[in-house]
Amino acid sequence: MSYLSIRDLDLNGKRVFIRVDFNVPLVKNEKGEMEISSDKRIKSSLATIQYALDHGAGVILASHLGRPKGKPNPEMSLRPVAARLQELLGRPVKMAPDCVGPEVEAMLPAPGEVLLLENLRYHAEEEKNDPEFSKKLAALCDVYVNDAFGSAHRAHASTEGMVRFVSTAAAGLLMEQELKYLGMATTNPTRPCVAILGGAKVSDKIEVIENLGKIVDQLLIGGAMAYTFLKAQGLPTGKSLVEEDKVDLAKKLLAELGSKLMLPVDHVVVSEIAAGAANEVVETIPADKIGVDIGPKTIEKFSKVIASAKTVIWNGPMGIFEKPPFDTGTVALAKAVAASSATSVVGGGDSEKAIKAAGVASKISHISTGGGASLEFLAGLKLPGVAALER
Repeated sequence: MSYLSIRDLDLNGKRVFIRVDFNVPLVKNEKGEMEISSDKRIKSSLATIQYALDHGAGVILASHLGRPKGKPNPEMSLRPVAARLQELLGRPVKMAPDCVGPEVEAMLPAPGEVLLLENLRYHAEEEKNDPEFSKKLAALCDVYVNDAFGSAHRAHASTEGMVRFVSTAAAGLLMEQELKYLGMATTNPTRPCVAILGGAKVSDKIEVIENLGKIVDQLLIGGAMAYTFLKAQGLPTGKSLVEEDKVDLAKKLLAELGSKLMLPVDHVVVSEIAAGAANEVVETIPADKIGVDIGPKTIEKFSKVIASAKTVIWNGPMGIFEKPPFDTGTVALAKAVAASSATSVVGGGDSEKAIKAAGVASKISHISTGGGASLEFLAGLKLPGVAALER
C-alpha cells in the first residue's frame, strides 16, 4: 500500500482540508446546552492539525457528529467542539454555519488560521457520496488530508468522494500511525503472532477469524463467542449465549484452524447476569448456569501464549466486562499483553477500556481509534477512505 503522508507535502500558503473524527459524545448540562463528555477524539487529531499550522497552512477541519439524518439538528452541532479545540490549540477556531456554500467560502482560512465546518451529515449527500457535494467540498481547499481512521470504512463524500476532485491527497499523522501498526500486524508480523478475539457473537467476527487464521500462529477465543465454538465441539454450554445458526460455521472453522485455535478450558458461571452476582469457576458448564468470563486456568494458559509472542493483536473482551467482577479475565489479559515484549495492537472500545482499567495503556504499542474500521482492516477488507489515498 503506497500513499502520501502529510509530511510529504509542501503546505506553505495552502488551504488544507483535514477530515477529522470529531464524533464526540455530547451530554446536556443543567442549562440545557450540549457539552462534550470526552475530548479524546479531538486530542487524537491535534498532532496533524498542529503540523499543518506549523508548516504555513490555513486549516479547514471537517467531521460528522451523530446521525442527524441529512438535516440540521442543534443537538449535533460541532460548536462545542470548536470551543474545546480552541482551548487545546491555544488559538482562535472559527466556526462555520455550514460545510458548503457562500457563507463558508467567505470564511476560508488564511495561513495560520483554523476553520471548523459544521456537521457534514447535515447534508444527506455526505453519506450518499454525492459527486456534486464532493466537488463543493473539494473546491474549498488546495490539499486534502484524511486523519479520520474511525470513518475510513465508510465511502462518504468527505472520506472517499472528494478525493477524486483534489490535486493532492494524503494521510494525516493519526491515519498514518493506524495504517503502520495494523498493516504491520496483518501483513508482515514478527513471529510468533498471536490474536486474541472476544465479544458476544461469532457472526460479528467471521471474516476477522477467517483472515487472521491465515496470518497468526495462535488464535485465542474468549467472550460469549467462545460458547458457540464449545457447542460445536459437543461440549455443554448451559444457558450461555450461543448462536445456534453459527454452530456449523464454528465446526468448519475448528476443522480449518485445528490446534491454532485455543478455547477456554474453564469458566466463571452465574445463575443470573447481574453485577456482583454469586459466581463459581467450573470446567464443565452446568445446564442451569451462564458463562460470563474465562476462568483462572484459561487466564494462565492464554497468558503463557501471550508471554512468548512477538506480535499481539487484540479485539474484544473475554467476558461481560461492564459488570465486575466479570472483567477479571479481560483485565488479566490486558496486564499479560502489557508485560510481554510483543508489539501490541489493540482495537475495540471494551479492549481499550480494559487496557485503561488495568493501568497499562502506556505499555501498549498502539490502541486503535477506529472500532468498525479496525475490525474491517483485521478482516482483510479494503477501507474506502484508505483506498482513496493510494497512489
